[in-house]
Amino acid sequence: MSETHAPTTAADRVKVFGHHINGCSVPSASGRLIDVHAPATGEVIARVADGGLQEVQQAVAAARTALTSPEWAVMSPRERGKLVIHLAELMERNLEELFHLETLNNGRPLRETRSQISRAPDLFRYNAALAIARRDDVIPVEGPYFTFTKRLPIGVVANISPFNHPLLIACRNIAPTLASGCTTVVKPSEYTPLTVLRLAEIFEAGGLPPGVLNVVTGYGATAGKALVENPGINKLVLTGGTESGRLAGAAAASNFAHQTLELGGKTPVLVFGDYDVDRAVDLALFGAFVGAGQTCVCAARHIVHRSIYAPFVEKLAARADALRVGDPFDPATQVGPVISEKQRQRVLRFVEAGKAEGARLVAGGVVPDDPALAGGFFVRPTVFADVTNQMQIAREEVFGPFTVVIPFDTEDEAIEIANDTPYGLGAAIRTNDITRALRFVDRIDAGIVWINDHHRIDPASPWGGVKLSGTGREYGEEAFNAYFTTKAVMVRTSDERFDWFADADAPQRLN
Repeated sequence: MSETHAPTTAADRVKVFGHHINGCSVPSASGRLIDVHAPATGEVIARVADGGLQEVQQAVAAARTALTSPEWAVMSPRERGKLVIHLAELMERNLEELFHLETLNNGRPLRETRSQISRAPDLFRYNAALAIARRDDVIPVEGPYFTFTKRLPIGVVANISPFNHPLLIACRNIAPTLASGCTTVVKPSEYTPLTVLRLAEIFEAGGLPPGVLNVVTGYGATAGKALVENPGINKLVLTGGTESGRLAGAAAASNFAHQTLELGGKTPVLVFGDYDVDRAVDLALFGAFVGAGQTCVCAARHIVHRSIYAPFVEKLAARADALRVGDPFDPATQVGPVISEKQRQRVLRFVEAGKAEGARLVAGGVVPDDPALAGGFFVRPTVFADVTNQMQIAREEVFGPFTVVIPFDTEDEAIEIANDTPYGLGAAIRTNDITRALRFVDRIDAGIVWINDHHRIDPASPWGGVKLSGTGREYGEEAFNAYFTTKAVMVRTSDERFDWFADADAPQRLN
């Protein structure tokens, strides 16, 4: 777990990072530093500045200055699109460094990190293409008027990104920010700030004007709070827990900042009797345990038809027990650690809750006994069976390698269980019956639905939830368009004189 303290330990030998503000490394105003740990070993791998109100004010001021600077504000959409494409190319040239840095800092197996971050440059290319292709509207209106719209960058974007996908989630918001002509202050998780700090250096070395992309490191309760409350931000983009989103959203709303919030989830996976059990288990393992289960769309609730319930549970438990937990840099590792000891203890508390509620623990639920893993924050992939949807383990987000299996008999029962949750981010359906799948797409409460797959994204496909899973969308044109405000312009095209007060008796148009 990260700690704030004076530099008195062996951690002094690791590299110290300041905030990245207006193109410069800026030390903590308080002098305090935060230890950054490797989840796989528990060792301190870096120390970053512990930011607060002063640094946030400095970063927002830099972003506001850059917003109207000649270097940035007068750049044409085509020029900006070319720059953003260039940044994508720069990112690709540095991917190997970013792969290893993220795996070290986040603990995900290197194979996962490579597969995920290698797609991030396409986010910049896609948004650059939208910037180049963007057109404003001409609107037919009644009367002698030529009416058109102009879209303008919304302004300064506060980007609060989480620990589970540190670089990808930051980039999915940095990309439309830059392509739209906005500027930003990014507050990464205190657990995983290193790749975002490095990306800012890479981009500015490659031609991004100073102040356009700023990074302030620190805790959510201090740096994050100061950022969302700052009246200089025009849009808040946050990925995190529902309670964090509720607090941040309320604070940003007091300054009427626009918001995109991707929050918690408790993803239902509906498995029907016509679907091959082995394939269903393959997808269950991927959905539940990729990223050590630390994803908002983790396959948390497997709702399985009773005709295949028993073999599904048996095979899922056996496969989960066989997964190789270990060093994320070892090519043989399939599941890495969770982010911190605090998070591991949270997972283990849910294990005890499941037992107390009468669910059947069929896999995992323990810390690995391998002495080589003793320093890291590992927990075995965990599966509970014979779960009801009213149990705590079926209702609350665990955010770890943890899933439950719930039986159902009828389609109506399956949809009732799936929708009986305050969340609505992702959902998945496993069936060979396409008509059934499409019926359930219409009935299920979720912003994203996968049929016979899980966790797939694309820069062009919108991403976001309903209910307590947040508001707004990321990815796609929906996200890009949300980085603009729209100005309507109405031009009178008639030469006929208009005098409202002199022509009081004549019929005239007021509005």
